[in-house]
Amino acid sequence: MRDLWAALCLVAVIEGLFLFAAPAAWKRTAAQMLTLTDAQVRRVGGVVLLLGLLALWLVRGSG
Repeated sequence: MRDLWAALCLVAVIEGLFLFAAPAAWKRTAAQMLTLTDAQVRRVGGVVLLLGLLALWLVRGSG
């Protein structure tokens, strides 16, 4: 459970870093996301999810 909380905190740090370091780029990206269909956003989310799981598997090891 401790690892889950640490991971969630790290997500907040990374998202905050994007907002702090490049607010204009973040706004442009958010505006572009609004022009996509729900299916396209879902696909983007699925790709990000799979890449995150793959990265986690590589970092943590397969066993």
